[in-house]
Amino acid sequence: MQSLEQLNTFVIAAESESFSAAARLLGKAQSAVSTAIINLEIDTDIALFDRSKRTPSLTPAGQALLKHARAVLRSNAEFSAVANSLANHPDTHLGIALEQGTLIKPLMGIFSALREAFPHLEVEVFDPGAHDVAELLLNGRADIGIMSEKEAYPQGYYYKGIGHSVRVPVCAPDHPLAAKNNISHADLRDHHQLVLRSRFMSVDEQHSSWKSPKVWYSESPYLILDMVLTNMGWAELPWAVVCEQLASGDLKQLQYDFQQSDILQGIDVVWTEQRALGQSGQWLLEKLLQLDAKAWLPDK
Repeated sequence: MQSLEQLNTFVIAAESESFSAAARLLGKAQSAVSTAIINLEIDTDIALFDRSKRTPSLTPAGQALLKHARAVLRSNAEFSAVANSLANHPDTHLGIALEQGTLIKPLMGIFSALREAFPHLEVEVFDPGAHDVAELLLNGRADIGIMSEKEAYPQGYYYKGIGHSVRVPVCAPDHPLAAKNNISHADLRDHHQLVLRSRFMSVDEQHSSWKSPKVWYSESPYLILDMVLTNMGWAELPWAVVCEQLASGDLKQLQYDFQQSDILQGIDVVWTEQRALGQSGQWLLEKLLQLDAKAWLPDK
């Protein structure tokens, strides 16, 4: 059984490309580093370093095992951080990033219970634009986030799907598209589309959501709503943003002929390895994962 000390010595020796340099970093004698590596090679029955040259270099097997050793050490560091946080550092502040347009109703009961469970906790709730929750997590402003799912997250992010939201294609009642039924791609291409776009994502990364070559975009669904209401174009917006205007007749929902007009968008809860969730964060995460996925869908 390989010890964490052996794996740490292996990783540092590999990264420093020198047993003597690794010894200096670890504050140990070079012989201790060499012995730890040899014992690890004996335990695994694998030669990790090629010692045929003056400077030891990783063998192909050593290269393959290096990433696994790093993963084990990261997992252990995360476990220790969480345990330390839960045992010794009562929470004083919790940052929650909730993407604009997410249905709020499912969260109100959880937020009330959070207040009761942690009466002295200071809670800050952010409402960033589309896909910008991850940036707040990365810079340490938020501990936990709820956001539209991404196809891939950078290394260091943890995420779990908790449901789906609904996006609705809409336009103003006097927009030319409002008079059409069974709207085609060709119909949409004739008019400006107003698109939700993160400030931290490139235009190329968001082309998949464009159905018209004529595009304006913003990170705020509420700014886009205002532009739609003033007949600047059509948009696909979260139901929570447009439900009142649809009910009042200030907006009209478009009916596509090529897909369902109610567009399902996955919702993820996201956190990072950089900020171990304390008691309140772990509590909130557990409650979010226990929610019925249908709770995020609108009750039309």
